[in-house]
Amino acid sequence: MATSPLPGPTDILLPSPSSAYPPEPMNQPRAGHAAMKPNQVGQVILYGIPIVSLVIDGQERLCLAQISNTLLKNFSYNEIHNRRVALGITCVQCTPVQLEILRRAGAMPISSRRCGMITKREAERLCKSFLGENRPPKLPDNFAFDVSHECAWGCRGSFIPARYNSSRAKCIKCSYCSMYFSPNKFIFHSHRTPDAKYTQPDAANFNSWRRHLKLTDKSPQDELVFAWEDVKAMFNGGSRKRALPPAPPAPAAAAPAACHPLGSIRTRSIIFSSQTQSLQEETSGEIQ
Repeated sequence: MATSPLPGPTDILLPSPSSAYPPEPMNQPRAGHAAMKPNQVGQVILYGIPIVSLVIDGQERLCLAQISNTLLKNFSYNEIHNRRVALGITCVQCTPVQLEILRRAGAMPISSRRCGMITKREAERLCKSFLGENRPPKLPDNFAFDVSHECAWGCRGSFIPARYNSSRAKCIKCSYCSMYFSPNKFIFHSHRTPDAKYTQPDAANFNSWRRHLKLTDKSPQDELVFAWEDVKAMFNGGSRKRALPPAPPAPAAAAPAACHPLGSIRTRSIIFSSQTQSLQEETSGEIQ
């Protein structure tokens, strides 16, 4: 099968984020980063907001809770969680020692029990999906990503960004039958080949294809990976901010006592009591 050539660094131009939130350049190394030691605290300016970072397993990671409470404070926990899962971003949980370091650095409250950490690149992707403009990356004409999945018997195809103009666009051409599928339908399309291994697919949902559909090349260039991530971020729940709750209505003027519901209940109670007393007197007279 003919595969699409990998574009050079000058072929793929990543879209600039919204001017309202100018982030740091993604590939700009920070001074002193190479000399950072495990559990060393740092600071990253993300969309103009300082975020505490911590070196974990040789990689600088940012506090997701602090990002949620500052940059993404207008969005609910479920919105942030679902978007993170859809983008394939995995949190690394802090150890008790690392959590205490984050508390002392002011990134986490004293009462916190755990904290998830994500890389700077993942933090930029997550914030951009909410705050930025998810425009398609600039790719060469007739470019296609060589992608594959391992659901059921697995399949391989060409993801054509030029055809991906909606969440249900048939933009993936199967390499075996040449049929076109939308991304969320392609992961349930498979061909049994001699060396295929069956894998039970998980429950279907709109965003599952972003976890299962991967680049076939196991060692792609960074530019290609970033462009693929930008394409996956498109049509991923929109970027509208959560609407603020409406202002409470002005208190109404006090209604007359005769129209108050408690007044009507009290009136019914008096009528019922008088009727009961009259019935008891009649019954007593009959007995006598």
